[in-house]
Amino acid sequence: MKKISRRKALKNSLLTIAGAGIGFSSQAKDYYSLKKKNSFKLEREIPVLDEYDLVVSGGGPGGVAAAISAARLGVKVLLVEALGCLGGTGTSGLVCSWTNMSDGNNMLVQGLFLEILTKMQEKRGLIRKGDPISWGSVLHASTGINAEVLKIILDDLCLEAGVDILFATRVIDADIDAENKNVKGVVIQHIEGYHYVPAKSFIDATGDATLANMCGVPSREAGRDTEHIMPPTLCALVSDYDWSDYKNKQAMVYKAVEDGFFSQPDRHVPGLFRNGDNWGIMNSGHIFNMDALKVRSLTAGYIKGRKLVEEHTRFYQQYLEGAKNMKTLSTAALMGVRESRNILGEYELNYKDLKSRRKFPDQIGLYCKKIDIHVYDTSDEQYERFLNEWNTIDIFRKGENYGLPYGMLVPKGWKNLWAAGRCISADVKVQGSVRDQPGCYILGQAAGTAAAQSIKTGEHANDLDTSLLVKTLRENGAFLPQIELSKKMTRE
Repeated sequence: MKKISRRKALKNSLLTIAGAGIGFSSQAKDYYSLKKKNSFKLEREIPVLDEYDLVVSGGGPGGVAAAISAARLGVKVLLVEALGCLGGTGTSGLVCSWTNMSDGNNMLVQGLFLEILTKMQEKRGLIRKGDPISWGSVLHASTGINAEVLKIILDDLCLEAGVDILFATRVIDADIDAENKNVKGVVIQHIEGYHYVPAKSFIDATGDATLANMCGVPSREAGRDTEHIMPPTLCALVSDYDWSDYKNKQAMVYKAVEDGFFSQPDRHVPGLFRNGDNWGIMNSGHIFNMDALKVRSLTAGYIKGRKLVEEHTRFYQQYLEGAKNMKTLSTAALMGVRESRNILGEYELNYKDLKSRRKFPDQIGLYCKKIDIHVYDTSDEQYERFLNEWNTIDIFRKGENYGLPYGMLVPKGWKNLWAAGRCISADVKVQGSVRDQPGCYILGQAAGTAAAQSIKTGEHANDLDTSLLVKTLRENGAFLPQIELSKKMTRE
């Protein structure tokens, strides 16, 4: 195999890379030298993987929707997922509940997501009955889901579309032309070592904007650029619960806090969500001050999260009659992170847009979830703030929704890079609305469709004909009723 420079990577060749803090592999030539205490420089040769049209980093709702949508449009796609299944928070994270899918007049999340819903219904993977398209008449329709059914459906859809999937694999570095804001390739790592993957386009669907951050894309980080970090929760699978008794849950939370039962007096307990006749998921226990962008903080969060699952299981067993026989079957393999890092895009969707129910000619979706920013601590002030936002501010009534403009997917100035999922460009309040899984599926389908259009037409991500994008999304089932279209995206 021929040794080549980073700038001339070819199929079936070796690529020489250099970086700090990269691990070792017996499959590659290694050279390292200590630069200073606790730091070293490493140069090595790694194999170059086949060239792809599109690499999608992250197989959660945004990433899997992007990969399938692009592949169906004839694009050669590599989907890279760190865990062993697709679906992200809906599968590995055990957040097995989809909400706010409709505005009372229309099903907002159509296209690929509606196809997935229909397949889930056929395979008895939903707790809600009936044809999903009919749910549009229900304001904020929601349903519990069966994660195991979803895993297989997403596998099948990817394989049918021709998506090349690599599980247990991470993108660990990016090869960029910083001056022209163009990504040339990425370095991936898995059990076989490192590979370099050249491609025409890239989508960051990591949730944490990890790929975008590697490329040097400016971002807003919770806890660094904002005062607080919204706490995550480690969810769990539970069984043997009598759902008829659940109406007393919040009163019992207040009583348990007064009794000093909890290790932290947190009155904001999302609770239990039904997924079957006698089983569901538990979304209880905030991990305060956990920073998902710091590995030691994330590690401590998993440890604490499992303790909180144990504690909240005992709470339900002791305080709710219907839960006296409740059992915890499993904790999630993936932390339920609510916010971490958001790109600064060509357009940052903001609270004023949501409040005014703004629509855009280049919108790639509509959404209607109210702002959901969890308590930042256990104080009275935070709980009152949450209740006020949740119960009185900007409640979406029948027929109300807001638009999702294309520019929130594109890192500002970048030519072949998009974001999909909760790391898109939105301010703190709007991110607290659009971060849910149905919203991420909308964003993912749009990002994958945009990447396919860019590859076929030669248009840059930040200068895409958005009227053509909207038309293509409509052809593939997306609900985009706007009359006015524009070739140019909405900008700041």
